[in-house]
Amino acid sequence: MDAVQLWRKLMNPYTWVWQYARKSRGLIIWAVVLILVNAAGIVVVPILSGMIVDQVIDEGHTDRLVPMLLIMIGVTLGRTIVRYIYEVCCEQVGQNALFDIRHDLFAKLQSLDFNFFNTVRTGDIMARLTGDTDAIRHMIAWVSYNVVECILWFFTAVAVMATINVPLMLALVVVTPLIGWLTFKMSNEAHPVFFEIRQSFARLNAMVEENISGNRVVKAFAREPFEIEKFEHLNDDYKQQNMNSAAVSRRYLPPLDFLASFLSVIVLLIGGAFVIGGQMSLGDLVTFNGFLWMLNQPMRMSGWLVNDIQRFSAATVKIRSMLGAKPAIVSTPTVAAKQLQGKVQFDHVSFAYPDAPDTNVLTDINFTVEPGQTLGILGETGAGKSTLMNLITRFYDPTEGHVKLDGIDARDWPVATLRDQITIVMQDLFLFSDTIQDNISYGNHTATPPFIQEMATVADANEFIAAMPEGYDTVVGERGVGLSGGQKQRISLTRALVKDPKILILDDTTSALDMETEAAIQTRLGNITNQKTVFVIASRISSLRHADQIIVLRHGRIVERGTHDQLVAANGYYAETYRRQLGNNADLKGGE
Repeated sequence: MDAVQLWRKLMNPYTWVWQYARKSRGLIIWAVVLILVNAAGIVVVPILSGMIVDQVIDEGHTDRLVPMLLIMIGVTLGRTIVRYIYEVCCEQVGQNALFDIRHDLFAKLQSLDFNFFNTVRTGDIMARLTGDTDAIRHMIAWVSYNVVECILWFFTAVAVMATINVPLMLALVVVTPLIGWLTFKMSNEAHPVFFEIRQSFARLNAMVEENISGNRVVKAFAREPFEIEKFEHLNDDYKQQNMNSAAVSRRYLPPLDFLASFLSVIVLLIGGAFVIGGQMSLGDLVTFNGFLWMLNQPMRMSGWLVNDIQRFSAATVKIRSMLGAKPAIVSTPTVAAKQLQGKVQFDHVSFAYPDAPDTNVLTDINFTVEPGQTLGILGETGAGKSTLMNLITRFYDPTEGHVKLDGIDARDWPVATLRDQITIVMQDLFLFSDTIQDNISYGNHTATPPFIQEMATVADANEFIAAMPEGYDTVVGERGVGLSGGQKQRISLTRALVKDPKILILDDTTSALDMETEAAIQTRLGNITNQKTVFVIASRISSLRHADQIIVLRHGRIVERGTHDQLVAANGYYAETYRRQLGNNADLKGGE
């Protein structure tokens, strides 16, 4: 397949959705066969109705009435059962496809990196996983067989009508080009409208998700009226977009419905004249009228089906764009997965975020940390401390220079291998709505309860966890609701220690703790991390002073480096920070 064919394949929503539906080919074949059987059964009742008029009423063959009625009842009952079965088959195909699409979407989310989540709002992602995917299910499970039914009904009716009276059939069919034109016009106008509906729904969803996540901030600042007003604005926009859709329907559905209804007038006028003139029997007119709905129904439904098809098309645009997203961090390893020793080297590393490529967050960073050493990092807010750590875990790649692990460029390592042996405790603490035990063992499901409790003791978490109603089996709320900041920090630290990584990164991990608790944790950490390479980002000198080396970042550059004593003696930013904190913390002075 060449590039043009591949592009066309990707651009066609029907070809795209077929790759999910074709996995249920058996059900689809059954549904198609049953739809054909149903279409064949449809012709029986109108034909028998005409025969009853001609043979029973006009000719007096009353003995034929009961058999004909029994056949009509049997066919109607059989068609009902057949229709039920293929509707169930189509729904099953739709649900199977929906399952696979959602699976692929979620799997894609797991493969995407920070760049994607920095630019796409959570509410938009949720809209794609819910409303958009359901529009696709609706297309497969309902619209598809209705389109096939309408086409079959229309051409079956035309074929049978032609055997009864060609002029009358042509008089009915002559209006179909106008219906086709109106349907085409409606389709063109509906597509952009439904796309805007999806966009508006995504914005509304994103705002609600953000409001729920930030409900404590809203209440703390008493901004409920502002949030309600913001919601009303987005809600009104969503309503307006739906009203625009209704306006399209208002322009085209009444004419389509009128033309479909006008078919009855044509049959009564022209068909009645033919009966009076002896050109067709009354029974033929009854049969003809019985087939009228098979022309009428497709014409009536064409507008609604076009709306649903355009809704499906708009939904696939959003979903396919997400499935087509490419991660910025691509794993193209040149070395085999192996155990890290823990040596980390930054070689003239500079970094700028993709949305501001001309503004360096880090500039010409150079340092080396040997296995088992601890590197402390101090710097003012926005100096690039967390960004520095994100380069080690390959959440981002440097724009210049090299980050090397055990002497090998991080880009040459398998990403999974790196992240499996590096653990970072981030500033933005996150706990799942699950038990404390499951949260702690998230990175190491083979961890035993004694080991978990041992690491919790190191992080000064075992005591308060044990005091909870169900201990380690206590379920915490979403994002750790119900726990204090210090408790969440200590559980997060325990989770990192239980993973037992070769490289441990602590990003302001004890900022919410009092000095005494922090000192106790630092002492216990020192006893278990001598075989790990540790990076400690902190604003407190007490967290850094025992590091093997310390670097000071200012405006993305290393402006000082050395041990605690060397930096205090240098009388720079580190010493100034130390003296400022010493004045507020007498225990530091006593520790000298």
